[in-house]
Amino acid sequence: MANGGRRGRENRAEAAGLAAARRRRGSLQCGRDRRDDAMTPRETTPRERPGRPDPSAAATPAAAWPAGVSVHPGFFDRAAQEALLAAIRDVARDAPLYVPRMPGSGRPLSVRMTNCGRLGWVSDAAGYRYQPRHPETGRPWPPIPDLLLAAWASLAPGAPAPEACLVNFYGPQARMGLHQDRDEQAIDVPVVSLSLGDTCLFRIGGATRGGATQSLRLASGDAVVLGGAARLAFHGVDRIYPATSDLLPRGGRINLTLRRVTLPQGR
Repeated sequence: MANGGRRGRENRAEAAGLAAARRRRGSLQCGRDRRDDAMTPRETTPRERPGRPDPSAAATPAAAWPAGVSVHPGFFDRAAQEALLAAIRDVARDAPLYVPRMPGSGRPLSVRMTNCGRLGWVSDAAGYRYQPRHPETGRPWPPIPDLLLAAWASLAPGAPAPEACLVNFYGPQARMGLHQDRDEQAIDVPVVSLSLGDTCLFRIGGATRGGATQSLRLASGDAVVLGGAARLAFHGVDRIYPATSDLLPRGGRINLTLRRVTLPQGR
């Protein structure tokens, strides 16, 4: 009986160990799938149940936004979102997503990023800057897709052409602290921000850190323009609402930020 009991316990422990190993392998496989398929469009499926409402995310009326801020809900319809996603997948094949790091500390940011355009914005232990090549592959950034250039022309009419498009991929837990876009010489040219995938809680304040802020949800296809007095407004992403879009196969959000970096000729 003692030996039988011991063998029984050993068999149960071995079975538990095998089950745990299978779970670990499954988890690792899911991780690979998430990385490989982050920007692969889904086949059409019923819309997933939205995340729970957040009272702090109530939309602010357009008239209440600071001067220079314009919000364009549904700027891209579903067909345009899918076309834009396909174009960004092409960008990411040429310039793979990578993990940026904080200046000084070298700590990883919670987003993954890449760029397209003549210049790309990078962040690492050495600081923030624009450079013409991918920090890991050493290759030049791919060109900005025509669909993005057309969006720029529509949302920032008359502005000189953008030179950089920062592509940020937000997983379910990713955030972006309040910051200013001020690494550009052309700070009088608007910044255009476009959203694909899951809804986020976007927050914006004034040009001084620590001032009052306002929040709204940005859904897939929405556009925001920061120009004029709002060009240097502090802004950030407080959270991602999982399962609020079926555009991306594993969820998450892609933010595309178009910027003019250098001063136009003659200025």
